[in-house]
Amino acid sequence: MLKSIRGRLLLQIGLLLLTIILLLEAIFAAAVSTYYFDSARQIVQSRAVTAATLSNQFMEGYTLQERARYILENLVPGESSRVEVLDLEGRTVVDSYGFSSNQRIRTSDVRVAQQGGVGSYSGYSQAFRQRIMAISSPLVSYGEVIGTLRFSVSAEPLYREVVKLIGWSIGIGAAVLALGVALSLIIARRIVGPVKELTVISRQMATGDFTVKAIRKYNDEVGTLADSLNHMNDELSKSEKMKNDFISTVSHELRTPLTSIKGWGETLVGGLDDEETTMLGLGVITSETDRLIGLVEDLLDFSKYQSGEIRMRSVPVDLNSLLRQLDLQYTHSGNKRGVKLHTLLPEEPMPMHADLNRLKQVFVNLLDNAIKFSDLNGEVRLTAACSDLQVHVCVQDDGEGIPAADLERIGQRFYKGSSKMSGSGLGLAISKEIVRLHGGRIKIESEYGIGTTVTVTLPLAVADPLDPADPAEHRSLL
Repeated sequence: MLKSIRGRLLLQIGLLLLTIILLLEAIFAAAVSTYYFDSARQIVQSRAVTAATLSNQFMEGYTLQERARYILENLVPGESSRVEVLDLEGRTVVDSYGFSSNQRIRTSDVRVAQQGGVGSYSGYSQAFRQRIMAISSPLVSYGEVIGTLRFSVSAEPLYREVVKLIGWSIGIGAAVLALGVALSLIIARRIVGPVKELTVISRQMATGDFTVKAIRKYNDEVGTLADSLNHMNDELSKSEKMKNDFISTVSHELRTPLTSIKGWGETLVGGLDDEETTMLGLGVITSETDRLIGLVEDLLDFSKYQSGEIRMRSVPVDLNSLLRQLDLQYTHSGNKRGVKLHTLLPEEPMPMHADLNRLKQVFVNLLDNAIKFSDLNGEVRLTAACSDLQVHVCVQDDGEGIPAADLERIGQRFYKGSSKMSGSGLGLAISKEIVRLHGGRIKIESEYGIGTTVTVTLPLAVADPLDPADPAEHRSLL
């Protein structure tokens, strides 16, 4: 029970209510006891002091026995207190019942009165075998205390009344506690119920069922959790679809070169008399093998990208020199689509700290994509410009472009887009991660049917004014 949210909630609310109720009970009991006993004490004290004051004022010079007889004869009719006149030894000269006693009374109220003050006492009386309340006031003659006037009443009715009120308060507190626990149970069910429903839905999602949806019942944190769960469900569903599409694409990309290699391999094993055909087959096998190697390398890089294992080995490089090498490579090697590369680069070096091979991988991927998606005999433009300690490298083609529906998701993991061109769709995702690790960013702009522009922004190295960089040094590092 305590391992569940409902159990812990009930326990905590129950303990809180019990603590509050016990505290209020204690305060109430103290307040009731103080009120009843103080009220009774003030009444008895008022009678005792009044009687003693009248005796002290009008019977000065009288003996203690004469005063005692006068006080007792003039008591208020129906006086409920036991009235005693005590001598200086604490013995009862006479009481309201007409008795005297040689037993000394040494309670605190009598001692105070013998010293000239008004004393009070609450405690158990052995003589009457009950709890009493007593007030003692001094009897004075010519400035000297000659005796004590003591009023005492039974406190048992007061205790019974206080106990009864405290008992009622305990009963009310128990009822409040029971009601609080019942309400807590209802509240806990209302809180835990939706959480349980969301738990069931999340378990269904964990099994791969993305058709379930959480229902938002309340505009609170639980409702927000339901919305977040639905959003996560949508994202997982999209991710699952992209993953399946990615696996299908990669399977197709692997099957095509393997089919060509297998077909030409079987043909060559069977023997060919035509040398030209044999060389053609070997060339196809070689090119398709290179294609497989590139795909496998993409998959390995993508795996590292997914696990965060891509590490950059940054050294001082000149980005301008790298881009000029790529210009020479693509200009002289040519391509099957007859696409021409036009390059516009600044004359000055573009020094930066970077992993040369990884940067080359990025721009090779962008140029290959631009050529692949350009029109036959089209053009691709490679430009670079520096501003605010940043370099902006643009790769622009005049190909088919990217549909608006695909543009925002291009470069996401497992996402290839709607193009029917061959390729795994991994290159751009890997390139984005490499650029990000270099502290840069990739921006893709495209208009369907017109072309695409990919802009790579990278930070330039800050030159040390005391040790200016040598452009030749940057070029030599390439």
